[in-house]
Amino acid sequence: MPNQDGFSPNGHSENGHSPSKEPQNGQIGDGRSLPVNWERLARATAHPLRVSILEILGIDGGRVLSPSDLSRELQIPLSNTNYHVTELAKSGLIELVRERQVRGATEHFYRLPGAVAGGSGADEEEAVEETEPAWAMA
Repeated sequence: MPNQDGFSPNGHSENGHSPSKEPQNGQIGDGRSLPVNWERLARATAHPLRVSILEILGIDGGRVLSPSDLSRELQIPLSNTNYHVTELAKSGLIELVRERQVRGATEHFYRLPGAVAGGSGADEEEAVEETEPAWAMA
């Protein structure tokens, strides 16, 4: 039987769910809701490789990586990675952070939107420098 707070003696609410201080689905830590376009999310994450890309970009609070970096981590061809990264960017699930010229081509670097809270250009530069191979830094 629930007490005055609506919780039973074992800490559960009347509906049987535990009280939670953690953000619920679609909510930010302070209780505000994030707008979610569920159809766009479902289409963009319909392929398991896209889910893997999102997971890798979300590691350690958010990383800035290029499709080349992602293809090395996932051990898949760069062409496959490029295609799926482009689709995720079109859907707005990842964002372009910066571009860099590499041997006549342009390398693009992506992150999850809002992954670097209050990040400045300097923070992004440091994050990108960490992803460059050691031979490129010499």
